[in-house]
Amino acid sequence: MSDKTQYLLQLVKRNVKAYITNPKTKAVMVTGSVAEGLCDEYSDCDVMLYYDELPSGEELHLARQQNQGSLIEILGDRQEGAIGESFLVNGVECQFAHATIAQWEKEISTILEQFDVQSPIMKAMSGTLVGIPLYGETLIGQWKAKIANYPDGLAQTMVEHYLKFVPIWGMQSKLAKRDTTLWYYQILVESAQNILGVLSGLNHLYYSTFQFKRMSRFIDKMEIAPENLASRLEGLFRHKAPVTVNELEALVRETVELVEVNMQRVDTSKARRRLGWRQQPWKLGESNR
Repeated sequence: MSDKTQYLLQLVKRNVKAYITNPKTKAVMVTGSVAEGLCDEYSDCDVMLYYDELPSGEELHLARQQNQGSLIEILGDRQEGAIGESFLVNGVECQFAHATIAQWEKEISTILEQFDVQSPIMKAMSGTLVGIPLYGETLIGQWKAKIANYPDGLAQTMVEHYLKFVPIWGMQSKLAKRDTTLWYYQILVESAQNILGVLSGLNHLYYSTFQFKRMSRFIDKMEIAPENLASRLEGLFRHKAPVTVNELEALVRETVELVEVNMQRVDTSKARRRLGWRQQPWKLGESNR
């Protein structure tokens, strides 16, 4: 464990004491870069706290006071069973998320049972798997075991949801004539995100486009993926358009092929029809003169 990670972990352990003394608190977990051992001098502290009943605003204020924390903001709606607070301690931003057990387990079910693949809770699911319990280890262990059991239905829904690509590789001649810079990069970003979404489903990984970071580390977890995926995705944003769109088409083709081999029940016909497509210009006919 690096010195920076050790420093932030000890900071978290000191800060959560003020919350654990509240009898409403049932479990506490640190996640994010602190839990993964990836801290640098810009890292914050992500902490999840769970209750039968959310603490009052006054109780949260007293806990911050004990930690000598300087409040940045309060987020969320208490009526929905979850709120967040962000405060500074020794220059370090501490992001503490507070949720009732009932609300958190409801959110887990939206992913594992309802297959809501667009929910940002997908990020919290992966965060739980790497999280370090600081209090209520038994309860957190139960959630970890449940989340680790990634349903096949969720995997298929992930693949089907993200298996959609704008065939920008067939529009290069048209794009070269038009002012399309923003749209072009938007398509590149969405295409890269969709490739990762499809592959996440194939590999039974929780994935959200919300604040997606550390792509290479995430890709390293994939057993099923095109070769050199991380560097090739990075390259999409470094090469000139003619090279980029051809490489994007190659990546989409390889991704579709991986679906056809590893999840044959998914219909890939629409995505496959767009491979190799090139838009042709029309010509002014004699009859229109």
